[in-house]
Amino acid sequence: MKISGVRAEPLQPLRRAATAEASPTTEPAALDDTRFLGVPETELTPAVRGALAMLVVELEDLRAEVRRLKARLMEAEAAADEDPLTGVKNRRGFLRELKRIAGFVERYDTPASVIYFDLDDLKGINDRYGHAAGDAVLAEVARRLSEHVRESDVVGRMGGDEFAVALAQADLESARAKAQALGWLISGETVRVGEIEVAATASWGVRQIDSAIEVEALLADADAAMFAMKRARD
Repeated sequence: MKISGVRAEPLQPLRRAATAEASPTTEPAALDDTRFLGVPETELTPAVRGALAMLVVELEDLRAEVRRLKARLMEAEAAADEDPLTGVKNRRGFLRELKRIAGFVERYDTPASVIYFDLDDLKGINDRYGHAAGDAVLAEVARRLSEHVRESDVVGRMGGDEFAVALAQADLESARAKAQALGWLISGETVRVGEIEVAATASWGVRQIDSAIEVEALLADADAAMFAMKRARD
């Protein structure tokens, strides 16, 4: 066996030899254990040992790099599901979580519901006080919703002035009561933006989750119920 440097021979043959020689129940051996390396004792010269040691170091570096890349991928996926203004799920992330909850409903035959909120006259707030005030209202609404639901529930911004809340283990009656409480929470206190106080109100619709119906259709039903409430108020 000839090893003239760290990269003189590919790493994969050594790994295959190690896998072939090792017993499934044995612990990984040290460098001078020929059962692990598959290298005869007579060929374990200082140069060979040094080269093998360098290969082991390179292998550990590669494993560390894989772990770093996986962590960065997870961060990127989380950022792709988050609304940058409010910090809650965006539509893509919310739909993913809603599918997960719908699967839980189907598997365990337990109720769950979704609430669809629409802020009333956000355009008027933007026109009167500026878009910074409108953004502040959106961020505050997201905060109030997030702080008044359970960890198992999910809050998302569907776009513009619309939000949704998925309530795990909540039937239609309890979801309607929760929607009313959250609606009052949105309108209960003004939002301070600099020297001004901005009032916000919301309309909402509720739909119990049916695992036989696509989540987009469930959202559309809740959205339609919200518009019915908004028209009744006008």
